[in-house]
Amino acid sequence: MLYRIARLLLIPLVRLFFRPVIEGRSNVPAQGPVILASNHQSFFDSIVIPLMAPRKVVFLTKAEYFHGRGLKGRLVRWFFTAIGSVPVQRGANRAAQASLDAALEVLAAGDAFGIYPEGTRSVDGRLYRGRTGVGWLALTARAPVVPVALSGTERIQPVGSRLPRISRVTIRFGTPLHFGPDYGEAASASDRRRATDEIVQAIGALSGQEYVPGYNDPSRV
Repeated sequence: MLYRIARLLLIPLVRLFFRPVIEGRSNVPAQGPVILASNHQSFFDSIVIPLMAPRKVVFLTKAEYFHGRGLKGRLVRWFFTAIGSVPVQRGANRAAQASLDAALEVLAAGDAFGIYPEGTRSVDGRLYRGRTGVGWLALTARAPVVPVALSGTERIQPVGSRLPRISRVTIRFGTPLHFGPDYGEAASASDRRRATDEIVQAIGALSGQEYVPGYNDPSRV
């Protein structure tokens, strides 16, 4: 109920102020487990995808957003709860695996899960090498992966900006990728890398971003 109320309130505001152009919505399966793998340039990405996708999309969100105090803390907690975000601790290797396990539970329930293969926001607009967690998830769940490309969100809320700006955003949902038995097993590092690279290549084909063959540095965000 809270999710439906949030969409009724927020979708008209997003359409009014940011005039989103949405392409390929029919590429997102109407039901069943699916992974939405997107480029990542702004905090706003985790807002616009759940609101503009044709079905509920669950993102993992830093637990700190759910622990704020005062009116602001309550509003932030309500917002992320309303759009279906799941709080997770981040940082350590054990926390990273716990995040993937939480994502697997979402997919096992037949829901849509959103993830950023780059791991963190790009500060220069380029597309960075994907972390293999998305490959592990795709091979373990054997769920289709829909590549997603966002453009314009970097102008709405650039890294370091506290308040959003008004700018048009474009969202492209690509053709689903399927990772059957011929892609090997999640336990294999080479198979995880192969799947991850294919996912990131599909995102880049949609976004047109320059590709960087190295990892994005989280300390820059």
